Amino acid sequence: MALRINEIFHSIQGESTAAGLPFIFVRLTGCNLRCRYCDTRYAYDEGGWMESGAVLSRVSDFKCRRVTITGGEPLMQGETPGLVSQLIDRGYHVSLETNGSFDISVLDSRCTKVVDVKCPSSGMQQHNLLSNTDQLDINDQLKFVIADRMDFEFACRTIEATRTSLPAGNILFSPAHSLLAAGELAQWMLADGTNARLQIQLHKYLWPDIERGV
Repeated sequence: MALRINEIFHSIQGESTAAGLPFIFVRLTGCNLRCRYCDTRYAYDEGGWMESGAVLSRVSDFKCRRVTITGGEPLMQGETPGLVSQLIDRGYHVSLETNGSFDISVLDSRCTKVVDVKCPSSGMQQHNLLSNTDQLDINDQLKFVIADRMDFEFACRTIEATRTSLPAGNILFSPAHSLLAAGELAQWMLADGTNARLQIQLHKYLWPDIERGV
């Protein structure tokens, strides 16, 4: 079983409810979407093939038991669910970040799913597979990257329409870095009574001049 890998690195988790914790990141190559604010365009095409055994070996080099599978879009590769299960079977806590356009039911139920819902400013909202919201359990997370007021209102409507059973702390509103100030989004959430978690990209503040490996 081989996967096309962009990078594997050890860093601080910058997003999700696990922000601030050390994680091993396995970034897969390839993405089916082209969001206007994408900050990992280098993962569209760059990467080399690795057998799953080699990925597991590389992951074991780090003194950490938490792994995030990310991209790109990791579910583009059919071998990804197998890698997730292999990692979990070896005692790792595994989360997977997906753009929300693929069916997450292919993933091991023990994996924490962090599922994007694309807002209008991304230019990709037509690709949202909102049926994924019916498959989320209490440990999973739903993320909205918000660049403007239209995105904010879209996110609020989507939460109401999907009637997700996720706890408020697992619904993430993330300001698009450099496009919307976190403080402005916070004010909108307070004024609206939004029952969600404000999330900033912590790694962008820890290492503002480093694009990869963080």
